Amino acid sequence: MSSEALLRDMRGQLHDGGLRGCFLVRDLRTGEELGIDPDTHLPSASLVKVPLALATAERIRRGELDGAAAIEVQPGRITTPGPTGLSRFRHPARIAIDDLLYLSTCVSDGTAADALFALTPPGRVAGILHELGVQGITVRHGMLELAETPVERFDAGQAHLAHALAIEAGTSGRGHRVPQLDTTRANTGSARSYVDLLHALWAPSAIHPEVAGRVRGLMAHNLLRHRLTPDFSSDATSWSSKTGTLLNLRHEIGIVEHADGQVFAVAVLTESLVPASTQPGADALMAHVARTLRDHLRQL
Repeated sequence: MSSEALLRDMRGQLHDGGLRGCFLVRDLRTGEELGIDPDTHLPSASLVKVPLALATAERIRRGELDGAAAIEVQPGRITTPGPTGLSRFRHPARIAIDDLLYLSTCVSDGTAADALFALTPPGRVAGILHELGVQGITVRHGMLELAETPVERFDAGQAHLAHALAIEAGTSGRGHRVPQLDTTRANTGSARSYVDLLHALWAPSAIHPEVAGRVRGLMAHNLLRHRLTPDFSSDATSWSSKTGTLLNLRHEIGIVEHADGQVFAVAVLTESLVPASTQPGADALMAHVARTLRDHLRQL
């Protein structure tokens, strides 16, 4: 099948599955790539924790932060809710910056991320990205804003109403009545900008090797592996990744490294058109399309 025919087929499958998707898969050895709307910008959700990890690790390398320094987190002071991590703690905790990096990136702990944003505010993170040659990713706010969406105002039985609003209240210019989904106000990126970030972390670039290795190690230990991992992880591959989820957004970026030496960067940013919180079918469809694009590139 030609690349054009394959992309038409994948677009059709996404449409039939109730997804709008922005995909890009790049062979890091050859630079060849294949994508679907890879330059469309969407809110990043928790994908922003990778740029945050990069900026924090870079500041540690420069000596501006001490990774061993403990930060005291008081219950209720940093209030980003979540099912795991510091938001579930009942008592004050002193946690080293290095360990906050682990919690933020590997467990996707929003409270840990906000503790890191308190040390390196969004504007400083954006500035460090620019210094390191990483373009196309905006960092405007921390994680607490992501916990103040319509879904938090409904009880569990009415969550579909918040998702319906997320689906229906956008504009053609990617503005939105929900601020966290408005690309002029939210943290944003495209499939291409996140693949470029991954490429810079896995190949020689302006990012110091020590810093790149640190972020790669964090992504290798990501604990959220329900989305693309089943299609990219095997005895002959390793998958290093980060997910992002907010209302009807489902994202994942990652690197698949094959035993034969092939390395592919993958970025998938999607919007669901189905007003439901739990959609395992959408996760499976995202993975199927991403793997199909990767398989096609391997054959070129």
